[in-house]
Amino acid sequence: MDLSGKITLVTGAASGIGLAIAQRYASAGAKVAIADLKMDAAEAAAAAINAERPGAAMAVAMDVTDEDQVNAGVAAVVAAWGTVDVLVSNAGIQIVNPIEQFAFADWKKMLAIHLDGAFLTTKAVIPHMYAQGSGAILYMGSVHSTLASPLKSAYVTAKHGLMGLARTVANEGGPKGVRTNVICPGFVRTPLVDKQIPEQAKELGISEEDVVKKVMLGQTVDGEFTTVDDVAELALFFAGFPSNALTGQSLVASHGWSMR
Repeated sequence: MDLSGKITLVTGAASGIGLAIAQRYASAGAKVAIADLKMDAAEAAAAAINAERPGAAMAVAMDVTDEDQVNAGVAAVVAAWGTVDVLVSNAGIQIVNPIEQFAFADWKKMLAIHLDGAFLTTKAVIPHMYAQGSGAILYMGSVHSTLASPLKSAYVTAKHGLMGLARTVANEGGPKGVRTNVICPGFVRTPLVDKQIPEQAKELGISEEDVVKKVMLGQTVDGEFTTVDDVAELALFFAGFPSNALTGQSLVASHGWSMR
């Protein structure tokens, strides 16, 4: 897939999956805006990309739950590069707790980052996509967009919600040349997942090794984690697909954990 000349914006892109997607987009010829809550990390990520491909990346400070910051960040990208062709709504966190112990503040925080963030970034970029008659919006879902696991009430709810948002935007955006899709990875070994291992071990009363082998990878066909590079290749595929025939769809990459 060739993204030469495309302007892309990836949220939560200073590390993990978002960074892998940003790097893959740049290697495919795109310009990529690294949007992240941590501006110093975003600047470092952009600098690393620019060291190999001068002018291919810029850093944008963005709290995806803050409408003013989202609008300002998108405006900065448009001012620098003229438009946004591809949005990857990737920013996310994880909090695990049984529902009776799940703090309402944590519930609201989870839904704000995953759902409000997806909504606000979509709302900010889509007028530019409509104006040019084309665009691709990708939401970072999860296997938990299609199934549920204990201790993850807010996360599962948010990831299911992204499916509905994607389908709605696909319907609204289709006549104007804008497509949406959802990437649904299994467990990817990032700091977000590493943080869950001791938390789930404590809540479930099992060892950390059993969390990995039985909870996280027990339903895969080969006992392997999905990688950030796996997800980045899917993000490239969706961004570079040559027509809007592929819209409103989700694709699971989970080593067979979820087969649909």
